Amino acid sequence: MSGGERMSDETAIPVVQMRRPRWGDPARTAELPGAAAALAGDRQADAGVDPATITLARPAVDVDVREQISELVGPDNVSDADVVRVQHTRGYSTPDILRLRAGDADDAPDLVVYPGDHDEVVAILRLCSERRIAVVPFTGGTSVVGGLTPDRAGVAGVISLDLRRLDRVVEIDEISRMATLEAGLRGPAAEALLREKGWTIGHFPQSYEGAGIGGYAATRSAGQSSAGYGRFDEMVEGLVLATPRGTIELGTAPRSAAGPDLRQLVLGSEGVFGVITSVQLRIRPVPTTRVFDAWRFASFADGATALRRLAQDGPLPTVLRLSDEVETALNLADPAGAGSEASGPSDTGAGGEGEAGDGGSAGCLVVAGYEGGADEVARRRDAASALLTDVGGSALGDGPGEAWRTGRFAGPYLRDPLLDAGVLVETLETVAFWSRLHEVRTAVTAALTDSLTASGTPPLVMCHISHVYESGASLYFTVVAPFGDDPLEQWAAAKTAANTAIRASGASITHHHAVGRDHRDAYHDEIGPLALDALRAVKASLDPAGVCNPGILI
Repeated sequence: MSGGERMSDETAIPVVQMRRPRWGDPARTAELPGAAAALAGDRQADAGVDPATITLARPAVDVDVREQISELVGPDNVSDADVVRVQHTRGYSTPDILRLRAGDADDAPDLVVYPGDHDEVVAILRLCSERRIAVVPFTGGTSVVGGLTPDRAGVAGVISLDLRRLDRVVEIDEISRMATLEAGLRGPAAEALLREKGWTIGHFPQSYEGAGIGGYAATRSAGQSSAGYGRFDEMVEGLVLATPRGTIELGTAPRSAAGPDLRQLVLGSEGVFGVITSVQLRIRPVPTTRVFDAWRFASFADGATALRRLAQDGPLPTVLRLSDEVETALNLADPAGAGSEASGPSDTGAGGEGEAGDGGSAGCLVVAGYEGGADEVARRRDAASALLTDVGGSALGDGPGEAWRTGRFAGPYLRDPLLDAGVLVETLETVAFWSRLHEVRTAVTAALTDSLTASGTPPLVMCHISHVYESGASLYFTVVAPFGDDPLEQWAAAKTAANTAIRASGASITHHHAVGRDHRDAYHDEIGPLALDALRAVKASLDPAGVCNPGILI
């Protein structure tokens, strides 16, 4: 769409109350992608155990603790029902889902608590600190790195602190172009409320249907439009953190030389220092024009050079991504195929890119999207198109780009039929400097291929770039392979090999999926023992009993 019509696509997407282990709206289904059917063979489809039939052990939290929490939040806002606890068990990584599909909900919290405001959160944290009960913040529950599975060693129980009642737009400061949002407000609801006043956050990760404001902040989320709007942590002007020892309010002004920027210490902390209860965000006017172009490059290296030129010299599109040869071929041959990010929620995008017309499926696909006012979009689009042509790109028109834009939120729905058919599908991502990017991509692809081939399940490994910076870019890998004898062990070995390759190549263990439990050891290696001691000291100061999401990050 390239006219002057006001954009409302993401606002039309409702908040989805998902039912684990499947993704998204239960009424919405996806068919097995044609490109993956060969991997499934003649396996009988198996949707796994119905989570509503899972029976859990009695809650470990003492009755008197539950009574005290009920006094704080009201008895209707505390639950130990099995079905509620199961729906707060783990996140949405493929291993998390495979365990739940097998009927394993052993990591379920003992209680699910729904606080109504910041003061109630502080009071719950203080009580749990006194009684040594672990507290796991929960907004959308879309973690893909084990961020919702705390260590139970040394604690008397686990509470899932569901923030859904903290769902207000507290203030819109139109002069400063800022909005204060409570942490439990889900992405689609936040956008809908802001757009009533003509504003947008511009943050649309592929987990958008289910994720929330607090989760975005706690994990340093990055959405599809990061080139234009920035990562979520770049949008944050202030925040409020509840800890067992009290409240921290950060963000006096947009920029300050008053010591280290403590906002950045809290952003990405994944609940280990406390619970983020509200966030003050930069907002932008709702765009009036949006157009998504597609380009073909002969190779991934050529496409990456084009993206680097745009990132370093401009002009930057609002959305900029590059699919490798494998992902491009599969997506252009089958828009709903295995080249989509079918592993579930992520913080980049990938639906099928659609047909490329006369462009065919050879080479690598670049999608460049532009949002804003009509004149500003035209200026950036013309200048970027001239650069892309100059460095060897072939224009494919806006058809494939628009197909990607409109289909990207369907990607997570593809994982369920793949798993039903016995096809393992998962993703991982990293970020590196431009000078190391191709070395990292080669090493990680080889590590995944070698590990899964050694297990007797040769994979399809795809890669794309969807977040770019002057000095580097992200690499996002999608892996598809037939189930081995033990899919959990199969993926664990492949993930370990990939993590080792990432670190050996000098890249970061994560760009936007956070650390959780899955990346914890590699993260410790990345920052070194002295920096880790500093983080542990911060945790000891804010959470002396160690009850805030223990075992995550540090």
